Amino acid sequence: MLALLLLLLAGQLTAQVSDPSPINFPIPKNIENMLFYLQRDPNTNTLIYALNLQENGSINRSQPVSIYWLRYGEHGEKKELGYIQKKFAYGLVTKEIAKDKFELRFVSHKTLPLYLSKVGEKYTVTVAVNGKTIKINRLFIRIVGGSFWLPNVRYALIEGIDLVTGKSLAEKITIK
Repeated sequence: MLALLLLLLAGQLTAQVSDPSPINFPIPKNIENMLFYLQRDPNTNTLIYALNLQENGSINRSQPVSIYWLRYGEHGEKKELGYIQKKFAYGLVTKEIAKDKFELRFVSHKTLPLYLSKVGEKYTVTVAVNGKTIKINRLFIRIVGGSFWLPNVRYALIEGIDLVTGKSLAEKITIK
């Protein structure tokens, strides 16, 4: 997983995907407060990154994002992340930087900031790559082999909306 997030900074961005996954991934639907989702080989299990609200409806400022699995391989069961997944791979380090704005960084690679901010009445997560600011809808990690601690990550794909043009886009990050 560390290799995946290193890709986010170390690679070249392109819109073409020359090595697509052979897996047909489901699209999560009707997920309450979903900000974005992450999918990766080798299976269809999907990580959901959702706005973490308190009982009164306000954002949980100490932990603004809730992360959990949708285990599509197990009938779509919702399951919390394990300790190792949370602390070394898919978890987030968060920091409030202004009213209704948070910096998010993956625990496995803290140099690429994502930003959770309130736009109107809705929170969104954005990232700046290749001179573009993208509202993230989906992150995809193409993994082919490797091991648990050192997966062979071919590329990462950021899918979302370009905030300047309003157009859908996919930015691929590869290792050179």
